[in-house]
Amino acid sequence: MPDLADLFPGYSAEWINTRSGRIFARVGGKGPPLLLLHGFSQTHVQWHRVAPQLADRFTLIIADLPGYGWSDMPESDKDHIPYTKRAMARTMIEAMEQLGHVHFALAGHDRGGRVAYRLALDHPGRLSKLAVLDILPTFDYWERMNRLYALKIYHWTFLAQPFPLPETLIGSNPDFFLRQKMASQTKSGDLGDIDPRALEHYLAPFRDPSRLHAMCEDYRAGAYADFEIDKVDRDAGKKITIPMLALWGDAGIASAAATPLDTWKNWATNVRGAPVDSGHFLTEENPDVTATMLREFFAEA
Repeated sequence: MPDLADLFPGYSAEWINTRSGRIFARVGGKGPPLLLLHGFSQTHVQWHRVAPQLADRFTLIIADLPGYGWSDMPESDKDHIPYTKRAMARTMIEAMEQLGHVHFALAGHDRGGRVAYRLALDHPGRLSKLAVLDILPTFDYWERMNRLYALKIYHWTFLAQPFPLPETLIGSNPDFFLRQKMASQTKSGDLGDIDPRALEHYLAPFRDPSRLHAMCEDYRAGAYADFEIDKVDRDAGKKITIPMLALWGDAGIASAAATPLDTWKNWATNVRGAPVDSGHFLTEENPDVTATMLREFFAEA
């Protein structure tokens, strides 16, 4: 990775050993532990505008998911199992244990939100509270895919194509792909709300063929194993029972498929939520409102 701006001054940089390789995280703040997980096309850096508004109340563990950012890239298999959200959730539990946290709160955006709700379903005793940003469950996304929605989240089907198709096409011009994709998902339709220093953090992994492959493996897992794992829980009526907050951009991805809160009520027994004036990237397009909502939710007794 090239030299990149430090957007978390005063935070420690941790390399945490797990059975899936090292997880990179920035750690800072004070109070009960709150794990923050990023989404696709971003890294832990996506929280840099929200973290200062949470750090006086929580110990923040701001991690790169396996295969993303500076975390190690697990070796995949034919079924993409190491990149399932179930496997990633186990890895994040292991990383948190290494830091001394066996019980914690968790907020995740996009792919990180998928790891987060899977962790809540598979390991409910680990979490005190859960927040997800601009997602619906993987099962619902695939089940509700229609013409207009497929055009909006074309990258779901594109990145899930067999190796080496998406890797080769994106790798020919990674900067164009990332800039075009991210701009199309903002409310303004451009990258004006994305800090240029943060954008450099996001571009760097896309210029690395091995990391690009890892990100595609994440989406391949989403199209197959993740869908089936969700379906088993949905068919069994299994639900998230801890307090849950769902936030979504009023011009984001989740709201394009359904009313997000109504959907999450099918998966959780104690959930509330609200839209945020933003596109898909809540933590960067509208960090103040996003931080306020997260702070109020996680600080409640």
